[in-house]
Amino acid sequence: MSAPSPLIAFNKPCGVICQFSPHETHPSLKDHIDAPGFYPAGRLDTDSEGLLLLTNDGRLQARIAEPRHGKEKTYWAQVEGAPDEHKLALLRRPMDLGDFITQPARTRLLAADETERLWPRQPPVRVRKTVPDFWLEIRIQEGKNRQVRRMTAKAGYPCLRL
Repeated sequence: MSAPSPLIAFNKPCGVICQFSPHETHPSLKDHIDAPGFYPAGRLDTDSEGLLLLTNDGRLQARIAEPRHGKEKTYWAQVEGAPDEHKLALLRRPMDLGDFITQPARTRLLAADETERLWPRQPPVRVRKTVPDFWLEIRIQEGKNRQVRRMTAKAGYPCLRL
């Protein structure tokens, strides 16, 4: 039996870029984690926050990040608008985003008690008192460039926080 691969769970803040090399305008992972030889298994957009897994095992990194391995990724998205079943159904079907067609996503509305324990975002999400917002859980397998934000926008729900 082999030893388990080292894995680091990092709560990536908004504004941090998912690379260890220095960046001109954003803090990088190196500003938060001292783990030579470790690399992200997947990535989060600079303006996204949440769980980022890092490992020094290339095979584990591939099993986590590459869509062909079928690992579902779960995102919580705060979106602008009011829940509408027709719009939500768009997310549950393949969606043409121009450069690729998504696989169907699994989605559900999140209850207020599920999101009340989330940490405050820095910088805060803009609040428009005349426009409602709500939280969605979105589960996908691909995780391509800005996929969740692009999907919610195409369904008519601009993403405020991810």
